[in-house]
Amino acid sequence: MFRRPVLQVFHQFVRHESEIASSLVLERSMNRVQLLGRVGQDPVMRQVEGKNPVAIFSLATNEMWRSGEGDQMGDVSQKTTWHRISVFRPGLRDVAYQYVKKGARIFVEGKVDYGEYMDKNNVRRQATTIIADNIIFLSDQTREKI
Repeated sequence: MFRRPVLQVFHQFVRHESEIASSLVLERSMNRVQLLGRVGQDPVMRQVEGKNPVAIFSLATNEMWRSGEGDQMGDVSQKTTWHRISVFRPGLRDVAYQYVKKGARIFVEGKVDYGEYMDKNNVRRQATTIIADNIIFLSDQTREKI
C-alpha cells in the first residue's frame, strides 16, 4: 500500500484551498498580555449609548534595575508604567467593579487594544487599553490594612 507523506498531503490541501478561495489564509496570530501589579484607582463603570457597560481602572507595574557594572553596583532605579484596564465581560465586569480596590495586588490577563476618540476640544486622541479576560486577586485588602 502506497502512503503519501503527511506534509505532501497538507501542501496539496493548502494549495487546493487557496485555489478555491484566494482570500482564505491559514495563519494564526496572538494578542495576549499578562500584567501583575497594583491597582491605581477604584474601577468606574461607564456606558456609551447603545453599547455594553465597561468597568475601567488603572494598574501600575514596576521595573527595577541597578546601575553600574561588575563588582561596582550603583543605585537602584525604578520605572512605573500605568496601564488602562477595561473589563467588558458581564460576570467579570461586575466582580471587578465590586472587588477591585485601589492598592490591591492583582494579576490581569487580556489583550491589547488601540483605539481613537475625540476629546472635549474635538481633537482626535489615541488610547491604548488592556481588555481583561481574567483577573486573579493576589491580596486581601482587609488583611493589608491591619
